[in-house]
Amino acid sequence: MTTRSSATVRSADGTSIAYTRRGTGPAVILIDGALCHRGMGPNFELGGLLAERGLTTYVYDRRGRGESGMTGPYALEREVEDVAALLEAAGGSAALFGISSGAALALEAAAVLDGIDRVICFEP
Repeated sequence: MTTRSSATVRSADGTSIAYTRRGTGPAVILIDGALCHRGMGPNFELGGLLAERGLTTYVYDRRGRGESGMTGPYALEREVEDVAALLEAAGGSAALFGISSGAALALEAAAVLDGIDRVICFEP
């Protein structure tokens, strides 16, 4: 059984970003597609499976979804700042796994943020 805790981080613009952390080991931030959040989407279950295999997973509600806030207007740069806040919560170093539009966000974040070890993208 892996440890699990939920918390929030503040993005650069002050938006509250809700996430669930599970496991111990190297960090992986899982980024869902546009219509998903922690309560509905593939990454919450995947996060649990990866945590059981020795990783620390961070599954979060993208801004405007689930329990995360929304500060307008929407901009991709704000979502990258959200990833940066999660990266800081993960200790400054993590891999990114993105699915669907989350894959595009993972690539964008990796292009501009330090501390990203690797990027895994899945576009179904």
